[in-house]
Amino acid sequence: MIIKDSQSERRRSPRIYRNIPLKIVDEHGDIVTETANISGTGAYCQVNRYIDMMTKLKIDLLLPVTKGGAKESRKITCSGAVVRTEPIPGNTEQYNIAVFFTDISKRDATFLENFVGQDS
Repeated sequence: MIIKDSQSERRRSPRIYRNIPLKIVDEHGDIVTETANISGTGAYCQVNRYIDMMTKLKIDLLLPVTKGGAKESRKITCSGAVVRTEPIPGNTEQYNIAVFFTDISKRDATFLENFVGQDS
């Protein structure tokens, strides 16, 4: 589902509301989840434990692509930092986090921006 409201959107990068498989790795282990939304500069997702703001993360994204009519996944590996952590009301074990991508290859950043741009 894609929602776009240009008047209320203040972000520089377009954002799409897609569930993209995501693995987050920090010093406490791995979390496998999916994005609620994603842009060329970051992602928003739900995790099953609290993660402090500014925590550095290793991130693996699996973006769906179609090659020659066949559906495949393109893995993008980057680093990021948590810029927002919000508890989910009524659920003490789930949190929404916003992650800013801090280190992503130029090639992967271009691919991600194009992926987001095709749906926005």
